[in-house]
Amino acid sequence: MVEHGDPLDDVQRRLIEETAALGRISMMQIAPEQGAFMQMLTRVSGARRAVEVGTFTGYSALCIARGLPADGRLLCLDTSEEWTAIARRYWREAGLDERIELRLGPAAETLRALPEEPLFELAFIDADKSGYPVYYEEILKRMDSGGLILCDNVLWFGSVADPGNQEQSTRDIRAFNDLVASDPRVERVMLAIGDGLTIARKR
Repeated sequence: MVEHGDPLDDVQRRLIEETAALGRISMMQIAPEQGAFMQMLTRVSGARRAVEVGTFTGYSALCIARGLPADGRLLCLDTSEEWTAIARRYWREAGLDERIELRLGPAAETLRALPEEPLFELAFIDADKSGYPVYYEEILKRMDSGGLILCDNVLWFGSVADPGNQEQSTRDIRAFNDLVASDPRVERVMLAIGDGLTIARKR
């Protein structure tokens, strides 16, 4: 799929390679085709203000920021200074560091401290699975009609479809999927891209 889309540039390739060298934890990085999809979705949506919960080494933020207009802004929320130091370096190389603001600390607290008014047109949630409902609610109340919330890992390596899998993280994702599916405030679609991506649009 990647070969039949726009090719990765040097910054993207090196960020993917450096993240892969971290070992098993590199699984937290989104797939290249998902990044390309999110970049295009950001662009066609016309979003100017975006928020990301869970940044890791910054690949998803790089893609979202590239989809924003020149005066667009992306707020990234994370708790790791170690991983986001890598992100900052590549954002700077890509010329996007002025477009991205990083705030370190518990994302729920950071979101709750923001004014309860329309702040974002697009959001990406890719953090601790138990926190998804809180992040979703706090972001949704800070969006106008038409705002998009992208939620990652909703298939959780296929485990959500396995009734024998009762690990806490799997149960957390199942509960979140049920929450979004029954939420009358949004229209939604679940896509089998990467590890599963739900797109919810505020009515």
